Amino acid sequence: MDTTLRGVGVSHGVAIGEVRHMGTAVLEPPAKQIPAEEAEREQGRARKAVEAVAADLMARGNLAGGEAQAVLEAQAMMAQDPELIADVERRIAVGSTAERGVYDAFAAYRELLAGAGEYLAGRVADLDDVRNRIVARLLGVPMPGVPDSDEPYVLVARDLAPADTALLDPTLVLGFVTEEGGPTSHSAILARALGVPAVVALPGAGELAEGTMIAVDGSTGEIFVDPSDDKKAQLEAAAAERRAALAASTGPGATADGHKVPLLANVGGPADVAAAVEAGAEGVGLFRTEFLFLDDSKQAPSEEKQVAAYRQVLEAFPEGRVVVRVLDAGADKPLDFLTPADEPNPALGVRGLRTLLDHPEVLRTQLTALAKAAEGLPVYLEVMAPMVADRTDARAFADACREAGLRAKFGAMVEIPSAALRARSILQEVEFLSLGTNDLAQYTFAADRQVGAVSRLQDPWQPALLDLVALSAEAAKAEGKSCGVCGEAASDPLLACVLAGLGVTSLSMGAASIPYVRAALAKYTLAQCERAAAAARATDTAEDARSAAQAVLSGE
Repeated sequence: MDTTLRGVGVSHGVAIGEVRHMGTAVLEPPAKQIPAEEAEREQGRARKAVEAVAADLMARGNLAGGEAQAVLEAQAMMAQDPELIADVERRIAVGSTAERGVYDAFAAYRELLAGAGEYLAGRVADLDDVRNRIVARLLGVPMPGVPDSDEPYVLVARDLAPADTALLDPTLVLGFVTEEGGPTSHSAILARALGVPAVVALPGAGELAEGTMIAVDGSTGEIFVDPSDDKKAQLEAAAAERRAALAASTGPGATADGHKVPLLANVGGPADVAAAVEAGAEGVGLFRTEFLFLDDSKQAPSEEKQVAAYRQVLEAFPEGRVVVRVLDAGADKPLDFLTPADEPNPALGVRGLRTLLDHPEVLRTQLTALAKAAEGLPVYLEVMAPMVADRTDARAFADACREAGLRAKFGAMVEIPSAALRARSILQEVEFLSLGTNDLAQYTFAADRQVGAVSRLQDPWQPALLDLVALSAEAAKAEGKSCGVCGEAASDPLLACVLAGLGVTSLSMGAASIPYVRAALAKYTLAQCERAAAAARATDTAEDARSAAQAVLSGE
């Protein structure tokens, strides 16, 4: 009989193959003392290793492009953190080897992050990866990472660092399974961009023996250990049926009875545009502009640099809709020139629009650059602010847009429960809403989006989250305005139908998910979607909400 395990499915598709485990972490270097006269040489070794690892991460980012590039460039900056390097050199000066100095300095920094309420758990994983790469280089051993294999396999790991996920070869890595992570972690987002089936937050994933045959269902989160031939055939048939449906579904997003639900793409920069166009995106529902600012955390990019980057994306969607989110800095995206270094809880501090209102010159430059980038183009430009809490925030943002001479629609992201509860008030100041379901779930349930232990509360099927989506959509309808979803919830085909039933007017997601969502919407009428939404909201758990919606749509 098949053994079935359940994690959190974060990237659609089915993968069947043998388990290969991620390379083990670097062993702790011995704590031996060096003579004082060797300290300078060891400090030089440490600096060279740090620079080499930073250069490697930057190179990987350039190869990967898009969202992965921004993540890896942030890791490279982490490797070169002046305070960390200074701590390494201090430890070497009092007798540590280069590798031991690096190991201990990173351990101390890691302890500081872990003590900050685990909000920065995602950065802790990235920090560990940087440490392992530097120590491996100093020891002269292979980098921890993806195993070498000539045959396709399913990759299993405790967690995947962005540097590994970004350059996975989909012809060899059929899918991946991790013990840690959540539905909105960096690895999950990059897996969806790659189109690789993935399951995260699977308890005991590391206990799956090397070479074991498993089947991974990235839609349901199920892992079948040593599946029978019948189970393999069943999964493969379901996968083939999905592929056929994808191939048959083209054109704009719409329900079976013709109700339009525009399908837009989430992009992190110009490198993501080609995939969005190829997937048939009807525009961009979330253009994350952080990628420009992460290039140099010490200062904001010039207006000229911003104009050039924005125009590349706007030109790709003539007559299409492009929704730009202004800089969302703070919390897990700190920038030295903007965000405070001593906030006790950055998630609840100065981030998003709050940061920009504290630095009006940065906001003004970005809005002016967007206005110039759109000049002469037939694109429908819309600009929205992150982390809007109330009408006062919305008014301040709209005023800033007008002062910058921006000819575009101004909108607000709904990521804080107060914004959903008072959506109609906010819509007196702006022209549209866009729901960031990742952060909205985080703040609704007090559940860090990077911590696997609370991933059930990050599940976008949670009925309380659906209630907040419904409140926002109803407010927008009452005001005759639009309300889209640009969080990862939109990439779930079944949930996309429920969101349409709740009154959401557009859906934005990673390009790889667009065909799946388009095919799902085309199977059901708007009335069916509305009944599924009502059934989901009538339950008390995420699992029951999903089951109830599925039952309605399958006619049970």
